[in-house]
Amino acid sequence: MTDQPQQREASKQREATPLPEQEAVRRDKLARIREQGEAFPNTWRVDATTDDILNRCGDLDDAGLEATAMTVRVAGRVMAHRVMGKSSFVQIQDGHGRVQLFLNREVLGEDIYAQSRKWDLGDIVGAEGLVFRTRTGELSVRAARVEMICKCLRPMPEKWHGLSDKETRYRQRYVDLMVTPETREVFRTRSKIMSLLRSRLEARDFMEVETPMLHTQPGGAAARPFSTHHNALDMELFLRIAPELFLKRLLVGGFERVFEINRNFRNEGVDATHNPEFTMVEFYQAYADVNDAMDTTESMIREIGESLGVREVEWDGVRIELDKPFRRIRMDEAVFEKRPDLRGHAQDKALLATVGLQEIEDFKPLITWKAGHYLAALFEELVEPELMEPTFVTHYPVDISPLARRNADEPFFTDRFELMIAGKEIANGFSELNDPEDQRGRLVAQAQAKAAGDAEATGVDEDFLRALEFGMPPAAGVGIGVDRLVMMFTSQHSIRDVLLFPHMRPEQL
Repeated sequence: MTDQPQQREASKQREATPLPEQEAVRRDKLARIREQGEAFPNTWRVDATTDDILNRCGDLDDAGLEATAMTVRVAGRVMAHRVMGKSSFVQIQDGHGRVQLFLNREVLGEDIYAQSRKWDLGDIVGAEGLVFRTRTGELSVRAARVEMICKCLRPMPEKWHGLSDKETRYRQRYVDLMVTPETREVFRTRSKIMSLLRSRLEARDFMEVETPMLHTQPGGAAARPFSTHHNALDMELFLRIAPELFLKRLLVGGFERVFEINRNFRNEGVDATHNPEFTMVEFYQAYADVNDAMDTTESMIREIGESLGVREVEWDGVRIELDKPFRRIRMDEAVFEKRPDLRGHAQDKALLATVGLQEIEDFKPLITWKAGHYLAALFEELVEPELMEPTFVTHYPVDISPLARRNADEPFFTDRFELMIAGKEIANGFSELNDPEDQRGRLVAQAQAKAAGDAEATGVDEDFLRALEFGMPPAAGVGIGVDRLVMMFTSQHSIRDVLLFPHMRPEQL
């Protein structure tokens, strides 16, 4: 097949720009392949993976392999290539692992063997042949037929070093996945965790649903949203910061146990635990309260660990035992242990503000803050970094919990929890507020705070309030940060290490 006009034009443009030597050599090889026919064929089909070969033949000796006579068609990326005169050893990697190919000039023929000697690291090739063991005992495929499937035009990272530069690993995740087995394993574990979250909730009779990602009004969390514009309707829309208000509408409609594994978008900074888009699972259960929510959250995390074969993990230098019951502490009591002088003054805004100035470096409270905001700020500064073992923090103030039910005995607080592990928030949940008049008052207060300059405050969602007026059963809801959960189970320090394509500044190419 001859080159298409677009291919010739692309080659001309490339020729106008000097290339690094290795890349130039590879492109020259591609040009020779094009002269001989199709350079990027889509005709090779595999009938076995490296796992298949290992599972069927891994325990067989030479006699067993000869009796089995397993012939396979495999394909993969060239990761090592040793030419030894009339024979070559090529290690290829597919989506499951690696296997060695044995290439012999007498078997393949002079021309094909000569072409195979020009393969570069990174090329994707196919081979068909009999599975056998070499003299050193390595399981291999004795190739009777080979084919170049896709030419790799850029040199691979150095054989023994891989991708050591983290920014390059994040920007070129495709290369990182090629050369770093540990990275591939992290994302395999992430996939398993996603499946386990879904199956554990379904086993508890929760129904999976999907809710909008484009909202006319952001709500369900305190966060600065991303905004966009819908041209046809000429209206401003916001990327979802949380699905909570839509999931509660479903409780009103009669679905009593619902969950959504969702992508949320928050216009916030980027650090070890934050990315502008992230994954959460949120689930809501009618006729349940905050204690039920904590029990379900704890048992699900433990069940996921058991399914992964993990009963304890090492995360950021902290040993976390998942078999032990999770601690439960009150926010205010935890602060009082650090500052006994505040005991009995949880609602004293002036005193809390004064202590905040003493304890918190670069303290910048907003003018809209109430006592609960100051209490929470002190908790985040004095207590949160020290919560290493899994701990449910309860009794969050109403001032910072606009969607949570008030505590019946202490109306300054709500029936809310956050789960902290290794100093990081993993989950947030509460008994849901279903009093439409109380909810309206709190949303109005949020709107006022927003008007006064609080960029993370939300507004009044009239349709949500209308839904509550039809009657929402008492319920509990939980949001679990999936990315941070994966970080814990895979012992990763940065959220970027558990996101396939984390947010990065544009690269100057």
